[in-house]
Order: sequence, then C-alpha cells, then structure tokens
Amino acid sequence: MRLSGLLIMSIIALVFFSSCQKREDVSSELPKKWTAWQGVTGSLSIQENDTLLLTKTRFELISKGVRMNGNYTINKLDSTLVFTYDLKPLLTQIDSVAYSVQNNKPEVIYFRNNREITRVDESGLHSERIVKTFKVKKSTTESLVFSDGKVSYSFGYKVEIKEGNMSLTSLLRGLIGIVVLTGILFLLSSNRKAINWRLVVGGILFQLLFAVLVLKVPLVASIFDYISNFFVEVLDFTKRGALFVFGDKLLDTGSMGFIFAFQILPTILFFSALTSIFYYLGILQKIVYGLSWLMGKVMKMSGAENLSTSANIFLGQTEAPLMIKHFLPTMNRSEMLCIMVGGMANTAGGVLAAYVGFLGGDDPSQQLFFAKHLLAASIMSAPATIVISKMLIPQTEPINEKLELSEEKLGTNLLEAISNGTQDGLKLAVNVAAMLIVFIALTFMVNRILYTVGSWTNINTWLAGISGGQYKELSLQAIFAYPCSLIAYAMGVCKEDMLYVGQLLGEKTVINEFNAYISMGGMKSQNVFHEQKSVIMSTYILSGFANFASIGIQIGGIGALAPSKRGMLSELGIKALIGGTIASLFTATLVGMLI
Repeated sequence: MRLSGLLIMSIIALVFFSSCQKREDVSSELPKKWTAWQGVTGSLSIQENDTLLLTKTRFELISKGVRMNGNYTINKLDSTLVFTYDLKPLLTQIDSVAYSVQNNKPEVIYFRNNREITRVDESGLHSERIVKTFKVKKSTTESLVFSDGKVSYSFGYKVEIKEGNMSLTSLLRGLIGIVVLTGILFLLSSNRKAINWRLVVGGILFQLLFAVLVLKVPLVASIFDYISNFFVEVLDFTKRGALFVFGDKLLDTGSMGFIFAFQILPTILFFSALTSIFYYLGILQKIVYGLSWLMGKVMKMSGAENLSTSANIFLGQTEAPLMIKHFLPTMNRSEMLCIMVGGMANTAGGVLAAYVGFLGGDDPSQQLFFAKHLLAASIMSAPATIVISKMLIPQTEPINEKLELSEEKLGTNLLEAISNGTQDGLKLAVNVAAMLIVFIALTFMVNRILYTVGSWTNINTWLAGISGGQYKELSLQAIFAYPCSLIAYAMGVCKEDMLYVGQLLGEKTVINEFNAYISMGGMKSQNVFHEQKSVIMSTYILSGFANFASIGIQIGGIGALAPSKRGMLSELGIKALIGGTIASLFTATLVGMLI
C-alpha cells in the first residue's frame, strides 16, 4: 500500500515538475486598446486622448501628430518595453518635401523638424528603422505607464459598452435559440404529454415583455436605472466602511487581489445586513408578495412556488425557502424542482452587488450598466424558472394558489436583525473566497497536467492550429469551450466569440459563476470580444448559482427545513442544475434578440 502511494506521488511530482518547464507569455496582460489620459509629449509625440493598440506582438499608435505601427516586446525581468517601427511618409506628419537627382536617379526626400524621415527613389520607399526602449513604471488591467527617462507616458483602459440595435437577424437567431433550448427541455421532460404549453408560451412572452420594457422603453429604462443606481450607491457606502477599517492604502492599490478582498467581499457583508433590515421591517416581503401576485396572474402556479421564486430575486438559494418553510414538507416533485431551479437560476442581492463592483470597476457608468443588466437577469429568471421546471416535471396534481408568507423573523429587534445579516454575509463572503481559492488552485493544477499531456501527445500544437491560436494548449478552458460554444452560437452569439462564451458557460457550470465572471473580466480587459453583444449576453448567461456545488448546498440548506424531503432533493439535484443553467440561457437569448 505504501509502495503504491509512493508511486502515485512520484508520478504527480514528475508531471508537476515537467509542466513547470512551460513559460507564461509575459505580455499577456498588455494586448488591448489604451487611451492616453494625460497631456504627454516626447519622442513618440503622444498627446492626450491618443490611442495605443497592442496585440500580442504588434502595436499601432494613432495620434493627431503621428501614426505608426510595428513590433513590440516586453521583458518582465527588467520591466522594459521596446518599440520597433519604421517611419513612413504616408503615416507620419511631415514639414517639407525635397526633390533631388543623384547620378541621374531622381529622389523625393521627406522632412520633419528639419530631420530626414525617409526618401523615395526608383527602388521604392526607404524607411528609417527606429528602436525605442522604455521603462514600465506601472502595469495593471486598467493603467499602463512607461517612461523614456524624461517623459512618462500614461495610458488608461476603459471598455465602452453600447447597446446594439434590434435587427431581423438578431430576432431570427434568438428564435432559433429559444427553439433549441425548448427542444432540450422537451427531450428531458419526465412527462411530455402533460406539458402545459400555455404556461410555457405565457412565461416566455412575460420574459420578452420585461426585456423590451427595460431595454427599449425610455420611461421604464430610466426607472430601472434609478433602481440600479442603488446598487452603485451600495458599493460607495461599502467602500467608506472598508476605508475606515482597512485604510486607503489597501483600497487604492491596483492589485486585483486587494480589490477583491477589500472592496468586493465587503459588499457582500453590507448588502446581506441591508437585506436583513428590509426583511425585518417587512419591506422585502411586500415586494416579494407583489411580484408573486403578478406572476400568478400570468402563470397559474401554487402560491408557495411563486413566493419562493420571487424571493430568489433578492435572497439566496437557502434563504428564499424560509418564506415558505411551512409548505416544504408537503410539496410534490414538481413543486420542489421549481424551488430548486429558482435557487440555481437567480442571484442573491449581496453577490449581485459584488458582481457590479467587479465588472464595473471604479467607473460609475459601467457599474450602472452592469447593475441594470444583472438586476434584469435576476428578475427575468423568475418566470424562466417556472417555465423550465414545469417542462422538466409537469404539474399534474392540484395546486394551492393562495399566497401566504411565513411570519418568521430574522431577529427579535432591528439590531439583532442587522447582527444576524452581517454574520450571514460574513459566512457567505468567507465561503466565496474559500471556494475561489480552492477551485482556481485546482483549475491551475489540472491545467498543468493537461498541458503536459498535450505536449506528450502533440495535442497542444493541434489545438493551436484548429483554434487559430485562441487556445495554445490543452486546458479545462479549451475543453469547456468547444461543446458549450455550439449552444452559445445557437443562442445568437457571433462565431468569432462563440468559443469565449462557451468557455465561460463551462466554467460557470463546472466550477462556479464567480470564477467565470473573473475570466470574463480578463477577457474584457484584453478586448477579445468581437461584439459587445457577446459581453451583454455573457452577463446574463453567468448570472445565477447553477453549478455542481449548489446541489450540495441545496440538499443541506433546504433539507434542514424539510428533513423528510432530503431524498427527493438528492434525486432532483442534476435536473435542478440543468434547469437553472437553461434559465440563464433563456434570459440571455431573449435579451440577445433585442440588441
């Protein structure tokens, strides 16, 4: 036994150390379009608002004074950035032109600042090769500063996301996506003959109507912007609290780790406490009751299902069932699946606020943009939950449509409610951080092993060829991307972005949505998406808790409220995961039709 254990450890060590031979591309963080944010001048003639486009090896500087392109390299060891380029008269501002004849050969000479730039003769254009070396002073996902010793060139990065326009093509692509997703649900249904198609069509139209109101009707969009601004304000309030505890040095650093630990995670704490206050005061229950009543008029469902599904818009997958605690022990399979899918498909308010901070960065306009879409995704997922769960397991038993909220409080007084909410938020924040550390570490470990396997079998070279260089090696990301990209394409994602969106969908399902949003943030910063529509649809696709870990969370959380239903919860786990995933895909497809 000891010998076999030693052998296994030796194999793992061999794989690990052999995979360490792989070197990372040190320029992987630079490729994107940068904008000069200070009035800078110097040998490159960079001015304010000039743009510097960096790909993997090429650069292009677009300026009022000069436009040039060439190759660049970066040395991570000594933090030097080297530009190599040719000055060309058609791309460079010139002051004067001279004509001369040497040995009966005419020449045209171009000057700038009394300096010869290039000349043209019978043999063609003679360009001057220039090599300039700079010291990189700062390099983050949002800022790039380098200096030639005299002048510092400061660049910033900002993604401008704009809503697209609805077209016949987007409508047709969206309809195809709905048909594909509905077909998958039909094939997985436990009783296809019992499917209530009136409910299905009504639920889809309800989602579509909501998407049209939010995205296309100015009055409703402005109201939603106002609500979304609340989440942006929450981020600012949280930052002030974190500033008092941690100080400005930890909060203002450009390191992603510090931003996540000291700005994103505290948001979960504050919003959890805020939710607890609203729950104690009865405000949250009234909002949930109103949404449940509205959905009940459109789709004939049991009152308990409507209440829990509506509560999932604001609460987590184990907190929302508290509102219908006394109904859980008597629920049938169809009703229980609806509760589970609702938990998988929706995003709790505290985590939603954290996503806003993560995706929007420090830009209030971007925070508002993502807050609106994340909130819309959470609300649209409620009717999607009912449609999907009732297709997977149709309701064949009598239902009780009465809306009756649980009277259970989260504390005996307001201060206890705040304390309980804070403690719950702390548990959630620690859980999020712990899960990310473990799953990301496991992802890197598995990718190291896959890289080694790919090197031994030549799969890495083959994969780089078929993906056009998008995936240079065998990895979990590449494995996720290809099967899920077919679903993404069917939903309306363009072919240039289908692999990226497919990868995100796979990461969300197998790992978790936070890991997928981190990957999406990296893709955004590197400007890899071909269409902004892909960014918007990915925001909807990744919303919700539909991942394998949530199955265990629901069995433990809901099972504690209704111990007699633990066996049913275990049986329905995979179906709930599929349902929650398709719910997010439904909302993304419907929104994609309109942009």
